Amino acid sequence: MKYHLIIIALILLSACAPITGGTEPPTITIGAAISLTGKTFKEGEYVRDGYQLWVEAINAQGGLLVGGRRHPVRLIYYDDESRPQRTAELVERLIVEDGVDFLVGPYASEPTAAAAEVAERHRVPMVEPNGAAESIFHNGYRYTFGLQTPAPAYLRGIIDLVLLRDPAAHTVAIIGEDESFSREVARGAAQYAGERGMRVVSVAFYPPETQDVSPWLTKVKGDSPDLLLGAGHLQDALLVVRQARAIGLRPRAMGFSVGPSTPQFRRHLGSDADYILGATQWTSALAYTGEDLWGTPAAYADAFRARYPQHSEIAYQAAESTAALVVLQRAIEQVGRVDREAVRDALAATDMMTFFGRVKFDARGANVYKPMAVEQLHPDGMKYTVFPIEVAERAAIYPIPAMR
Repeated sequence: MKYHLIIIALILLSACAPITGGTEPPTITIGAAISLTGKTFKEGEYVRDGYQLWVEAINAQGGLLVGGRRHPVRLIYYDDESRPQRTAELVERLIVEDGVDFLVGPYASEPTAAAAEVAERHRVPMVEPNGAAESIFHNGYRYTFGLQTPAPAYLRGIIDLVLLRDPAAHTVAIIGEDESFSREVARGAAQYAGERGMRVVSVAFYPPETQDVSPWLTKVKGDSPDLLLGAGHLQDALLVVRQARAIGLRPRAMGFSVGPSTPQFRRHLGSDADYILGATQWTSALAYTGEDLWGTPAAYADAFRARYPQHSEIAYQAAESTAALVVLQRAIEQVGRVDREAVRDALAATDMMTFFGRVKFDARGANVYKPMAVEQLHPDGMKYTVFPIEVAERAAIYPIPAMR
């Protein structure tokens, strides 16, 4: 049968601590639905690799230390095809048929919202690293905990950076996909730009899966904004950049919520990617000191490259996915037993530093305590952290140079 399903069981029993009393410690199972085909397949690959890195690292130590014994970990994941309905079906399967002990999240906000409803109904704790829409946390759910800086704050760093470089910048246009995450990103950016004294000349949303955003961009061109912001995912950012270039739209700065942080952005756009700003949840240049196996962003980056040398860069989707399991690990080991309710309570009380940044959940289960960073693609073919200024690898190039 064709399910487009993938199951990975990473159990390194040889690394386990000696068995006490002649019985093998039970395996702890963690489940996830991940987009490995469909629109967000590339982001989903980073999610998968981030999860697997943690599983392999923890099993190499013998497993999770629970009640004084090391328990091997098994990760089961299925391909949700980038479809929220499929996500819900697969999370149901993971709980009911596979009997997973805990969940980690899918990629993107709408699949995460679908997963959260199922997790809540079955009372299974889920740590989700890739759903930033605050709408996920407006439903009174008790079993879903999100690691990301919420969507309304995604583009604040880009606005701050532009105004730092050019206090005279005063107009901004925002374009985004008409779906929950992108709407929240766009509206949050519009509100923040206004608070910073900028005038928002337009906020426009295009239908999901569209292949032509030129009508919206043509309107933006007529407004001549200093800053153009895009709210969406990788494929949206690629589309906007290509069609903006095609119609000669060149604002003083251009930035996106998702896309520039991935290697595929440069790979697909070539030199058209130069000078683009990208919001990012994490970079290896940040100065965090965490209570985890890696400790710092740089150490995590080294470990990820060693395990996945095929990745030329480390997308933040991988780092935050690993961090989700770091947080779940902390809760399970604090409780000392595989008890969903007790682990849920431990997650709710979490306040820890990780290589990914601070993780502390508010009463809704959202992490509102971690700021965003900003990266920029430079014409030397490299991508640099340019904000916050105190950890910048290079100064941002602003404005976008005139075309020759």
